[in-house]
Amino acid sequence: QLNLVESGGGLVQPGGSLTLSCAASVALDLYAIKWFRQAPGKEREGVSCIQSSERSGTNYADSVKGRFTISRDNAKNTVYLQMNNLRPEDTATYYCSAGWGCGYYINDGMDYYGKGTLVTVSS
Repeated sequence: QLNLVESGGGLVQPGGSLTLSCAASVALDLYAIKWFRQAPGKEREGVSCIQSSERSGTNYADSVKGRFTISRDNAKNTVYLQMNNLRPEDTATYYCSAGWGCGYYINDGMDYYGKGTLVTVSS
């Protein structure tokens, strides 16, 4: 069982920035890591994915391209989601997930999920 723990959520004003972290007690370099988000009353949405260190590569949902950046620090067993120029519509609970690949579509499911961290964008 792979346990993932998200952190870094909070309240931020529109136009602001946050960095989310996804940490594990085991090495993450062999896993693809994907961030999902889910707003109240809405379906889960894939946000961004980073392939394993062997395969490399990242992808993003159109709604966050140019504003969000995913990265990994294998020495810390941590994956980050840097979120800039945040908008009210980015408000959601953000979940990190792990699997053996990012899948063909950004919304494709993964094998392991964290419990989420809440991001609220509001003035």
